[in-house]
Amino acid sequence: MSVLLALLLELWWFLSRSGDQCMAEEIEERPFGFWTATALVIGGVIGAGIFVLPSQMAVFGWTGVWAWLIGGVGAIVIARVFSAIAEARPEEPGLLAVIGETLGPVLGVLCGWGAWVSYWCANAYIALTSARYASELWPPIAASPFRIALAASLLIVALTCLGLAGFKTSGRFQVITVALKLIPLVAIMGIVAVLLMQGGDAFRQEVHAPFAAASLFTATTFAFVAITGFETASIAAQRVRDPERNVPRATMTGVLVSCLIFAVVCSGVVFGLPVATVTASNAPIALFIGTYWGGWAGHAVAVFAVISTVGGLAVWIMLQGEVPLTLARAGLLPAWLARTSKRDIAVVPMVLASALTITLLLIGGWNNGAGLMDFMLTLTAASGVLIYAFACLAALRIGVQRPTALIGLLFTLAILYGAGIQAVALSVALMLAALPLYWLARRASLTTAGSSAATAGR
Repeated sequence: MSVLLALLLELWWFLSRSGDQCMAEEIEERPFGFWTATALVIGGVIGAGIFVLPSQMAVFGWTGVWAWLIGGVGAIVIARVFSAIAEARPEEPGLLAVIGETLGPVLGVLCGWGAWVSYWCANAYIALTSARYASELWPPIAASPFRIALAASLLIVALTCLGLAGFKTSGRFQVITVALKLIPLVAIMGIVAVLLMQGGDAFRQEVHAPFAAASLFTATTFAFVAITGFETASIAAQRVRDPERNVPRATMTGVLVSCLIFAVVCSGVVFGLPVATVTASNAPIALFIGTYWGGWAGHAVAVFAVISTVGGLAVWIMLQGEVPLTLARAGLLPAWLARTSKRDIAVVPMVLASALTITLLLIGGWNNGAGLMDFMLTLTAASGVLIYAFACLAALRIGVQRPTALIGLLFTLAILYGAGIQAVALSVALMLAALPLYWLARRASLTTAGSSAATAGR
């Protein structure tokens, strides 16, 4: 519990400081340029999932190839909607504020709350994945489930401290980790290219499942959900210089690069190894590289997997503060969530979310706690896709990219159907939990307005 205590002490320290100190000089309002914003998008998409996804996609065979194509096109369509919104509303602090202004404050709050909770819940899974890969390098970490949870919790603390250090530091860290995490993935793309130039015999050694229309819907849902996370630049638009120009460029570039990497890497691993071997593997990327380059290369992948998960985790921890801050500045959540440090970091929601992640991890570390984590992941599974649907509705309401927004809306509704009614219902229930906070913010706003009117009337 000392890990949790450290975060709570950090929160107390911030709250005990005066408002004047919190607004002192070193505010970094828009530290992200095009390359950093692009790194945020790629870092948000490519995290822990790609290192295990081939095992899930192997059973689909050639249907999986089509799923990547359709899922990639869907992601590009929705990314174009995000870009159009950023171009039309550059003065807004982020995508969630636009949703709130366009579709109504209640929907804006519900989307933002769903995103905030889904981030800290998903961070528990990402941190655990990082700790498990790290145990390949230092086995004592995996001596017990609680040790793995403790290692993951320490990682959360370290990256929360990084987030509190400021956006410039976080941005540089993201650029570095994205560059490093791409090394093993580019290596796989290189191996695939060489095998194809040699005639592609390695891909014909085993018969893979042919295209099956009946499986396409399920496979596309898997593929698209794996690509989600490309909204990061749009949500953090208030941190991006020239948002009307850089947010669209970063979003589209990040989505295109991520989709290409996912499609080539996952398909290359699936077709380059026996199906049963890939399906049974907990580390298919390491298995593939180890098969073609030797055991040393497979072990090296564990290092890059840790880097990839850490980079993705840093993005979502940063957004733990940005999402409530955006909503509070738009008047949709209580004003105390908009209090910032001297570097303009929303410390309270960031630290609170990390404390909740650690609580979830430590509970999950006990023998009977793993079921709670599975439940929370199910609870938040559809939240990201719901935000995409609301963004498409906002674009239709604003009147930008209407044909594209309509296609994107229909696509997201299909994905939500594929995710299952239980996941969607639980995500909606999760969003509704934000209503008391909205009512508090509304009441405070009305009280302030009434006081101002009374003062003016004297």
